[in-house]
Amino acid sequence: MKPNKYILLAVLLLCVSALAFGSGKTDKISSVIPVNTRCEYLINPKGLDELHPRFSWTLVARDTSAFGQGQTAYRIVVAATEALLNVNKGDVWDSGWVNAADMQHIVYQGKALTSDRTYFWKVCVKDEKGRVSAWSETARWTTGLFRSADWKAKWIGTDQIFDRSKQDCNIADPWLRKTFTLKTKPGKATVFVASVGFHEIYVNGKKVGNDIMAPSVTDHTKRARYVAYDIAPELKAGKNVIAIWLGTSWSIFSPYNSKDRPNTPMVIAQAAVYPVKSPGALTKPEVVIMTDESWKTHKSPNKLLGVWDFGKMGGELWDAREEMPEWNTLSCDETAWSQAICYQPKLILSAQKVEPNRVFDEIKPIAIAEKNDGTYRVDMGVNFAGWTEIKVKGNQGDRIEFLFSEREQNDMTFNNHSAFIIGVKGEGTFHNRFNYSSGRWITIKGLKYKPTRNDIKGWMVRTNYQDAAAFECSDSLQNWIYDRIKWTFQNLSIGGYIVDCPQRERLGYGGDAHATCETGMFNYHMAAFYTKWMEDWRDVQDVKTGMLPHTAPTYTGGGGPPWGGIVVALPWFIYQHEGDTRILEKNFELIKGWLSFLDLHTKDHMLVRFGGEWDFLGDWLWPGATAEGMNNDKPQTVFLNNCYRIFNLRTAAKIARILHKDEEALRWEKQAEISSAAIQAKFYNKDDHSYSDKSMANLAAALVGDVMPAGLKPLIMKRLENEILVVRKGHINVGITGGAMLFKVLRDAGRDDLIYSMTSQTDYPGWGYMKANGATTIWEMWEKDLPGHSLLHSSYLYPGAWYIDGVAGIRRDQEAPGFQRFIVRTPLLTETQMKWARAELQSPAGLIKTSWKRDNGELSMSINVPPNCTAVLQLRVEDAASLTAQSRYMKDLGIKNGFRCFELTPGHHRIKAGKT
Repeated sequence: MKPNKYILLAVLLLCVSALAFGSGKTDKISSVIPVNTRCEYLINPKGLDELHPRFSWTLVARDTSAFGQGQTAYRIVVAATEALLNVNKGDVWDSGWVNAADMQHIVYQGKALTSDRTYFWKVCVKDEKGRVSAWSETARWTTGLFRSADWKAKWIGTDQIFDRSKQDCNIADPWLRKTFTLKTKPGKATVFVASVGFHEIYVNGKKVGNDIMAPSVTDHTKRARYVAYDIAPELKAGKNVIAIWLGTSWSIFSPYNSKDRPNTPMVIAQAAVYPVKSPGALTKPEVVIMTDESWKTHKSPNKLLGVWDFGKMGGELWDAREEMPEWNTLSCDETAWSQAICYQPKLILSAQKVEPNRVFDEIKPIAIAEKNDGTYRVDMGVNFAGWTEIKVKGNQGDRIEFLFSEREQNDMTFNNHSAFIIGVKGEGTFHNRFNYSSGRWITIKGLKYKPTRNDIKGWMVRTNYQDAAAFECSDSLQNWIYDRIKWTFQNLSIGGYIVDCPQRERLGYGGDAHATCETGMFNYHMAAFYTKWMEDWRDVQDVKTGMLPHTAPTYTGGGGPPWGGIVVALPWFIYQHEGDTRILEKNFELIKGWLSFLDLHTKDHMLVRFGGEWDFLGDWLWPGATAEGMNNDKPQTVFLNNCYRIFNLRTAAKIARILHKDEEALRWEKQAEISSAAIQAKFYNKDDHSYSDKSMANLAAALVGDVMPAGLKPLIMKRLENEILVVRKGHINVGITGGAMLFKVLRDAGRDDLIYSMTSQTDYPGWGYMKANGATTIWEMWEKDLPGHSLLHSSYLYPGAWYIDGVAGIRRDQEAPGFQRFIVRTPLLTETQMKWARAELQSPAGLIKTSWKRDNGELSMSINVPPNCTAVLQLRVEDAASLTAQSRYMKDLGIKNGFRCFELTPGHHRIKAGKT
C-alpha cells in the first residue's frame, strides 16, 4: 500500500521544524515562535547611542486552536557578524538560558559596544513544556558615536543669514558637496548627519533612504540629533561625491536663537569608510569623510516661504530658472561654488532614537473648478497635512501660486502657500521638500489653463510609527469618529512629537498631549516616539527652578499646570502600557523639579495663580468658551489646576514607589492628602455633591485628583452622570484639558454609557455635529465658524483610546503593566445602543483580539489571548448567570468589584452568556 502523500508532507514539515530549533536536540516541536523583535522599541534601528540597549519580542502559536502556550525561558545571542549568528555563536553576548517569562526590555549585558558597528541578534525560547523554539528571524542594530570625542567633523553652513524683518525668508536652502577618492568599493560606510534645519543626503547623484524632513524636531538651544545613513551601496572605487541639501525650517525658529549659532541652516556629518563589511576593533577605515571648510556650497532653487513662526509657516518657492540638474553628481562644475563656512554651536550631539518622517496615503483631487477671477480651485476631498505635487506649464518666468485652505470659502488659511517659477523648459513640477502644507482646498493662481486631476496629488506626512490596532462596531457614527480621530492624530505627528495643529503653530503643547497620548498608545506603536518627546521635555526644563514651558521642544505658547504636568502623566502612562521602568528612571529628576516648582506657588496647601497672562490656564475651548473668556482668575480655574496638581502628586508617588524612592513617595502622598483636604473644604458644594462652579470639567477634575473622601466618590460620580445626561442632555460640555480628564475618569470607571451618550450626539456640541457639518478631521473648537481656529487639531481626540479599552474591552491591568496580564470587559452599553464590536491590539506582549455581539439578550464573545499572556474576563453578573462556554482553560475567580471574573489561558476562547 502506498503511503498517503499528506502524511509524507507532514513528516517532512516536522523534520524541517526540528532542524530550525535554537539550541539542544529535541524530537518535539515547541508550541511558540518568537517574532516582532525590537531593539529600544525600534525595528532594526540605525545609529543607536545606547550603551545598554533593550530587546523585546512577542510570541505566536504554532497551533492556533491550542491553549496554554507560554514561555519558561529565553536565550539571546548577539554577534558581530551575521555568519556567526547563523551558527548560533554569540561572540558579543550569549545570555545563556534565562528561566523567565519576560519578553520586554531585556537589557543587553554583553561586551562593551563599539561606535559605528553593526550587531546581529536573535532569540529563542522554551515553551510551557520546556521545548526549545526555532530562532527568531535575524535582527540587527547599528551603533552611533558614543563619545563626543568620536566626532572629528565641523559644523558648516553658508554666509546667508536670515533676516527676520522680511515677510518671507530671504535665504535659499543651500547645497553642500565634497568629492573624494576610494581605492576599492567599500564594504561598510555609515554617515552620521546632524543638522539644524532639515536635510537630505545624496551620494553620486542618488538620494539616500526614504526619510523626509530629517531630523526629528529638536530643541536647538541644547541638542542636535544625528541620523545614520548606509551609503556603502552607492559608493564605488575611484572618485565619489557626497552632497547635502539643507532646508531652512527650524534653523530660524525664534525660540532657538542663540549667541553661538546664527540664524542659518547648518550641518555636521561624518562617515568612516571601511574596505570590509564587518570591521573589527582594530580595522582602520580607508578614509574618513567629514564636514569642514573644504566643502563647497551653492544656493539651491528652493526657498522657504514664510518665517517659520506663528501663522507664518508658509510653504516653499521653487525657481526652475535656477535649476542645476547635476549639482550632486561628479559632472557638476564647481567653479561658481563657494567655500563652506564653519560654525561652533554649543549643541549636544545624540542619536535620533525615533522613527523618521515618511509619506503615506496618496491623495487625489475629487474636483477642480474654474473661478470667475481666472484661478482654479482644487478639492482634495480630505483635510490633511503633508506634501503636494503639481505639474504646471507656462512661459519662462511665470510664477504659479498655490494657496492652501481648510475652509471652502477661503482661498488661504494661516498663510499656507507655495509657488513655482517656470524655467526655460516651459513646464515643471512643484513638489514639497523641506516644508508641508495643511488644508483640503488648493487655489492655483497664475496658470493659463485648467489643470487635470492627474496633474495634482498629495500625501499625508507623519512619523513612521506602526499601526497597533483596528476597530469596528455596529454604530456607523462611532466608526466615523474612530476613523477621523486616527486620521487627525497621524496628521499631527510630524517630527517625533504631537503638534496642536500643523498649519498655524506646530507647537508641542503638554496640555493637548493629555487629549492625545493614550489614543496614540492604544492605536499605534508609540513608545519610541514618546520616549523621544520626554527627552524634549527634559531639554526645555529650567534646571534651577524646575519650571517648564507649555510646549516641548518648541517653548512658546500658553498653558497652565496641566501643560507642564504631562511630564508626570506621560511616563506613567508609558509604564502602564509598556511595562518600561527606564522611562520612569530617566524622567524622575524632571518630575521632582516640576513638583518643586509648583510648591513655590502654593499658599495654605493650595496652588495659587502664577506667571503671566497665559501661564495659568485651566480647561480650554469648552463649548462657548471664547464668548465666556478662558484665560481668567475665576475659582473654577484655580480649582481645576489644584486638582490636577494633586493628580500629579499621586502619580509621582506611585512612580517613586516603583523606583524604591520611598522618601519622595511619602512626601508626595502626604502633600496630596493635605492639599485634597484643603481643596475639599473650600470648593465642595454639599447641596448637590459638586465642586466650584458645578461644571462638568470640575467634577472630572475632582475625580481625577481623587480629592474627596472615599465615601463621597460614588455621590460625585452620580452628580457627574446627572450633569451629562440631564443638565447637558447627553452632550459634552468640556474642552481640551477638562475633556481629557473627563474621558480618563469615565474610561477607568467603565462608564461606557456616559461616553457613548456624548459621542452619539449629532447636534452641537459633539463629534457628530462635526460629521454633520462636513468635517474630515477633528476641529480645534466645538464651533465650526469662529474665525481663526484650526479644523485639524489635537483638541478632542480623547475618545480614540476608549474604542479599544472601552467598546472593545481590551483593558490594561493596573497591577501588571505591559499586557502580559490584561483585562477584557464588555462595555456598559445596551443592545439598542450597539449590537456588536470587534477589535485587535498588537500589544507589547502580543496580538489580542476581541469581538462581542448582543442578539436578543444573548451575549457571544470571541477572545484571543496571545501566548505567554493571561486575560481576566470581567462579566456583569447578569451576563455570567448562564455562561455556556466554561472549560478547563477558564478559571472561575468569583465575583470581584461587581463582576464575575474568569482567568483565561492563552488561546482562542468562544463564550456565550446572558440568555437562559
